[in-house]
Amino acid sequence: MGDTPLERDDPPTHFTTTEPSRGSGVVFALVALALILAIGFFYLTNDRRDDRQAEAVTSAAQSVDDAARLVGDAAKNAADKLRDGNGSKAADQ
Repeated sequence: MGDTPLERDDPPTHFTTTEPSRGSGVVFALVALALILAIGFFYLTNDRRDDRQAEAVTSAAQSVDDAARLVGDAAKNAADKLRDGNGSKAADQ
């Protein structure tokens, strides 16, 4: 029992090495470029959207200003007519 050594199976001594594909770097670069372009497009369109919103607010404020001027002019004209009408009636009496 003790005179014969135990045999064991040795694993193979050759190794397979693989080199990374050169195409993977190109794919990574293209994905990074697409991401940068998408972010840039988002910021450019976001600025335009903000400009449109600011323009809409400015336009609405201008409309309110124009309406207030019209009401003020109408009130002034009405006051002038009342003053002129009362002044001529007082002179007639």
